Amino acid sequence: MKKIIATLSFALFLTHIISAQGIEFFHGTWQETLAKAKAENKLIFVDAFASWCGPCKNMAANVFTQAKVGSYFNDNFINYKVDMEKPENSEFAGKYPVSAYPTLMMLDATGKLVQKVVGGQQADPLIEFGKKALLKTDKSVDFELTYNEGNREPKFLYEYVKALNLAGKPSLKITNEYLNTQTDLTSDFNLRFLLEGTVEADSRVFDLLVKNQTKAGAVVGADVVKTRLENACKNTVKKAIDFKNEALLEEAKTKMRTALPERADAFGYDVDMKYYAAIKDIKKYLKSAQTFQKNEIKNNSAKLHDLVITLLRAFPEDDAVLDQAEKWAKTASDNGGLAEYTMTLAGIYKLQGEKAKAKATAEKARDAIGEKDNGMKDKINAFIQSLEG
Repeated sequence: MKKIIATLSFALFLTHIISAQGIEFFHGTWQETLAKAKAENKLIFVDAFASWCGPCKNMAANVFTQAKVGSYFNDNFINYKVDMEKPENSEFAGKYPVSAYPTLMMLDATGKLVQKVVGGQQADPLIEFGKKALLKTDKSVDFELTYNEGNREPKFLYEYVKALNLAGKPSLKITNEYLNTQTDLTSDFNLRFLLEGTVEADSRVFDLLVKNQTKAGAVVGADVVKTRLENACKNTVKKAIDFKNEALLEEAKTKMRTALPERADAFGYDVDMKYYAAIKDIKKYLKSAQTFQKNEIKNNSAKLHDLVITLLRAFPEDDAVLDQAEKWAKTASDNGGLAEYTMTLAGIYKLQGEKAKAKATAEKARDAIGEKDNGMKDKINAFIQSLEG
């Protein structure tokens, strides 16, 4: 049995690779972020930072990486980071000026500011910040009062469903109530209602949208419909994880194959890994990862390295996972030629208790970059010192 090193904080760039999954920030443009928020009916959380800002670095290293923070923000928001002092972000900085860093903002899908807070936050206050933003935009209570008074106007019910979805509340009852009164679902309004009401794959509403997918695409755009269908499948996977129900996982994959066959394989590999990681089934998790690598990633260095990081985040102390991560990290390092890849391999050696291999691998990475990147050299030297200490 290989000796597992107890601490995971052996170098800044590896510390949070191994830590629990935190906030996943969207890497598209600002316009793409707005479009994603609109398609998913979510608010946008913006971390407006500067590269020199100490509290910004602390949040990035110690707050955004926490599992409970990641779970809450990934479920409820589209997350976006922006360096306010980079020239390419000048338009964003001009529209949303800040006076100090970090400035944390919540915006809606139109770009309207919902709320903001200035200064570094710890995990619990940050989550409360998110909850307050959702409460500010939650109009469903007002709709509920009018609904209970008997209002069943189609436009009112449509807006009620939208409000429930934005607040993250169940909307299927209202959707079904309306759709059950309709004999023709192909009118523009009914197709929009059907789209808005599709929130989970394990529902009749999802099946109706799939049946009318082409017609709905003609009204709102094919990509909008595809995004909604995929998100509904993801929501069913979340439910499968919450209830530890593998049948729901399989239903989500089946529905994805019916609705979006071109995306079904990649979706299936991804959700299998997430499900088995969540329920701590290491054997099935590792098998899913191997299937993913064989069929989708192959030996693409960048994607292989990302897969290694995913493994290390999920099970950093399991021998079988570390053995597989070592093999893939070595392939990524040999083929990719980046110091980051080589240092990930060095970090795995340290986790396995192989200090001599870890040191030799780190020295190889340091020699390869020469004088080109003193920042990386400093981090590598710190890693080597941690081995010697």
